[in-house]
Amino acid sequence: MKRLFAVALLILGSAVCAQTTASKKELVARILQLQQPAIERSAVMMTERPAAVLIQQAGNVLQTRIAPEKRDAIGREIQADVKKYADDAVPLVRERAIKLAPSTIGVLLEEKFSEDELKQLVAIFESLDSPVHRKFLQLGVDMEKALSEKLSSEMRAVIDPKIRALEQSVAGRLGISATPAQGATSGAARSPARAASKP
Repeated sequence: MKRLFAVALLILGSAVCAQTTASKKELVARILQLQQPAIERSAVMMTERPAAVLIQQAGNVLQTRIAPEKRDAIGREIQADVKKYADDAVPLVRERAIKLAPSTIGVLLEEKFSEDELKQLVAIFESLDSPVHRKFLQLGVDMEKALSEKLSSEMRAVIDPKIRALEQSVAGRLGISATPAQGATSGAARSPARAASKP
C-alpha cells in the first residue's frame, strides 16, 4: 500500500512539474509577444547602424572631394542605395530576430524568473513600478546580447555581402575605392573616407 501511495505521489509530482514547465513556456511566449516591438526595433537598429555610419562618412567625402555641382545628385543616389539596402536587409533581420527570440530571450526568462514572476511580468507592462519589472530591465542587456550574438552569427553571411555591395556602390559614386566593411552583423562599416584620405 505504501509503495502504491509513493508511486501515485511520484506520478502526481511529475504531472505538476510538466504543467509548471508548460505554464512557464506560455507565460514567456506572452512576454515575447508583448515585447515584439522592442525586439524588432533592436534588429532594425542593428541592421541600419552600418548604413548610417556609411552615410555620415560619405557626407564628409562629398563635402571635401566632390565638386559642389555634383554633390546633390550623388547624395540622392547614395540615399537611394541606402534605402535599397534597408529595404532588402531590414525585413530579413527583423524576421530572424523574432524567430530567435524564444531561444535567446525566452531561455533567459525561463531560467531567471519563477512562474509567479513571469505572471507578474505579464501584468507589469500595465504597471511599470514593480521590483520584478526592474529585474526584467536589469536583465535587458543580457537578453539583447544573447539575441544579438545569435542573430549576428546567423545573418552575417546574408547581410555582409549586402553591406559590401552598398559600400562599393557608394564608393563608386564618390569616385574612390571601397574599404571592406565589417558588416551589419559585426559592427559599424569602415570608412570609405579613410580610403579616400590615403594617397
